[in-house]
Amino acid sequence: MENNGDSNEDYDSSLPAEKWRGDEKLFQWKGFWFRLQYLPGTRQVLDNFKPLPSDVILASFPKTGTTWLKALLYSIINRSSRVCLRTTHPHMLVPTLEVQLYGTHQESFSTFASTRSPARILATHLPHQLLADTVKPSDCRMVYVTRNPKDTLTSFWQFVLKSRSYEEPWPLEVAVEKFCRGVVPFGPYYDHVLGFWKESLERPEKVFFVTYEELKDDTRTHVKRLADFLGCPFTGDGDEEVLEEIVIGCSFEELSNYEVNKSSEHSQWMKLPFSSFFRKGDVGDHRNYLSNEMVERIDTITGEKFHQSGFIYGIN
Repeated sequence: MENNGDSNEDYDSSLPAEKWRGDEKLFQWKGFWFRLQYLPGTRQVLDNFKPLPSDVILASFPKTGTTWLKALLYSIINRSSRVCLRTTHPHMLVPTLEVQLYGTHQESFSTFASTRSPARILATHLPHQLLADTVKPSDCRMVYVTRNPKDTLTSFWQFVLKSRSYEEPWPLEVAVEKFCRGVVPFGPYYDHVLGFWKESLERPEKVFFVTYEELKDDTRTHVKRLADFLGCPFTGDGDEEVLEEIVIGCSFEELSNYEVNKSSEHSQWMKLPFSSFFRKGDVGDHRNYLSNEMVERIDTITGEKFHQSGFIYGIN
């Protein structure tokens, strides 16, 4: 992989910036907000990454089910080696492009098991609006998972509070304000979701769009749909049993109890313990944290952004 020479300092003076937590600023680039350390990797992905036609790219906004989908996709595509999930964290099986393969902590593609399989599995939090020119010519497949905005915000807020990078608390009121204005990493959330939703309508054979709630409600059906989309359906002898094993093995209850996912160790690219990627996994957990006023504000924006675009989702 090339390093095109971009440094963090290149972005400081020229891009719009706004504080989002404590004194840390986010930088607005091409309509989306980024933490400074992820801008070089983002730029390198867009400049240098050449997807293969056989690639499977998992895209998501942060805290919408990324870890779960990494485990599911790895198990669906690499059925004979899915036991790896018992000893290897999903993020170390399926790397994130702009964080692990490009940028400050870049590693070789061959380091990760999912990139050595017939279909490489890669992940990204980058919006489709930025990725389109990179992925469309390759004819690769993309899977996008989204989650109710209120649960996304709540999970993200809890996740940030665990970060070792900050000593100051991040008041929930501030988190809600930033989320509603779109000033969160890889935000705005609504633009991010709509970009992939619209693309899935235009190219359903190449973009698979699914919600976290759908997966939780009927995991088995959607895992079968995913396998069909990926070209590796569960149609052979014994495949129904394998399907059931994948659904159970990738459930929150199972994954969160593997020792590697309870570990306090952390990777070089993310100064958070591996255990921080497994909190509750519940649908509707926002009800335990958000006030009625917060819910009403988010629902109003959801109606304006999603429902007026024809995407009826997120108010419940």
